Amino acid sequence: MNNLILFLLALLPIAWLMISLGVLKIPAHKACTSVLVIALIEAILFWKMPMLNAATAALEGVVMAVWPIALIIIAAIFTYNLALHTKSMDVIKNMLAGITTDKRIQVLILAWGFGGFLEAVAGYGTAVAIPASILAALGFEPVFAAVICLIANTVPTAFGAIGTPVISLAKIANLDVNVLSYFVGLQLVLFIVLIPLALVLITTKSLKGLRGVVGISLASGLAFAVPQILAARFMGAELPALLGSVCSMAVTIIIAKRMNTKAKMTRGAAQKEIAATNISISFKEGILAWLPYILVFVFIILSSQLVPFIYKPLSNIKSSILIYTGPGAKPYDIKWIATPGTLIIIATVIGGIIQGAKVKDIVTVFGKTLKQLKNSTITVIAIVAMAKVMDYSGMIRSLAEILVTITGSFYPMFSGVIGALGTFVTGSDTSSNVLFGRLQTEVAQSIGVNPTWLAAANTSGATAGKMISPQSIAVATAATGLAGAEGKILNKTLKFCAGYVVLLGVLVYIGSFFIR
Repeated sequence: MNNLILFLLALLPIAWLMISLGVLKIPAHKACTSVLVIALIEAILFWKMPMLNAATAALEGVVMAVWPIALIIIAAIFTYNLALHTKSMDVIKNMLAGITTDKRIQVLILAWGFGGFLEAVAGYGTAVAIPASILAALGFEPVFAAVICLIANTVPTAFGAIGTPVISLAKIANLDVNVLSYFVGLQLVLFIVLIPLALVLITTKSLKGLRGVVGISLASGLAFAVPQILAARFMGAELPALLGSVCSMAVTIIIAKRMNTKAKMTRGAAQKEIAATNISISFKEGILAWLPYILVFVFIILSSQLVPFIYKPLSNIKSSILIYTGPGAKPYDIKWIATPGTLIIIATVIGGIIQGAKVKDIVTVFGKTLKQLKNSTITVIAIVAMAKVMDYSGMIRSLAEILVTITGSFYPMFSGVIGALGTFVTGSDTSSNVLFGRLQTEVAQSIGVNPTWLAAANTSGATAGKMISPQSIAVATAATGLAGAEGKILNKTLKFCAGYVVLLGVLVYIGSFFIR
């Protein structure tokens, strides 16, 4: 069977995924399960994969999907749901909404800083839904609130949900997670600095709107970018977005308070001032509200390689299981304690108890979280299992060979587009990485480019696709009461996505000559 036919057959599961999700609107958990079945059948029939190898390849994907990927997702949403239950999220919202009356700065604090924080600790729509609803409540036009939060919720998704996308990609593609994190951080630095300026321009619809806030906009971006890249370089994937967003919020709030601005923003010919929320929150109340997230941060730091006398014994609490039975099989390690999901759950339970939640209520919230994420978990399991089958059978290699033939040495320019396409289809940076991560590294090896650099480009490109993903737009319209306006919002975000991936393609292509 020639390479072109194998390429088309290998493309079939991905094409069906796009059609089933994007055109037929089949629920993701059903679409991804059907794609897994197609991949298994093709692997056995056309790539001559023994049935036992195909089954164990899928099983390895199932185990990987459950631990650590789904565990992290469940833990992150559990933390958020418990914050809703204890009302601490209301305190956090009020703290952030009552700082300034300047719309430009409100956008920086809520859509950029707070949205980035929610993406870092939870992801999966919270970073769009909550800031957009707060902005709408503060008087922002609903379509604008939806669009601005979608554009802001781009770069933070790379390390969203305590690093889930990058951790998943490192496992799928067998890459060093610390190096991968650093490369992702490098590729996103420019975007992190530019996006706050872009948010202000979109808010005011004029270059004049930057007057008086260029400094705070740059500071908001740099305060995110510098901690993120340092954390990515020295600490891995779990904390870059969390550190970056918290530092960005803190710096933006401090500068805003010093500016003590009462500027009125112009929208069309009318002027409208948004009154700050006058709710007094004590330092103790603030710390208590943020406590679970503070504990998440502390626990992940203490169990990281930065603290080797804790990291080493915790890392040794693991099980090594040989699951896949075919060529290239390696034992799969399950770390029971030193994994972000476990640490987040422990931190959340402790924080919730200190906040006054009863143990039975915490258990109830956790149970509701499991039920809430049932379909999402099935989706993750199916797509990771499919990726493993495609990888072990040689289907990914068949895709890579033709892509190299078509694009040659210019492929790095298009690597980000593939990542964006993955997020557009699946709605998830993690799913995009799982779907295309091995493809990127296979192509990289074929053209002599650093595989980790192109894998990172998949993550970076996936952040661009987030703003045009139908799932993200659906969350935004639900949060702002705009059901039926999805097409209008997509048209507004599409041009920003296009500019994003073009600039990223140039950066990745140039970087491929220097990163070896």
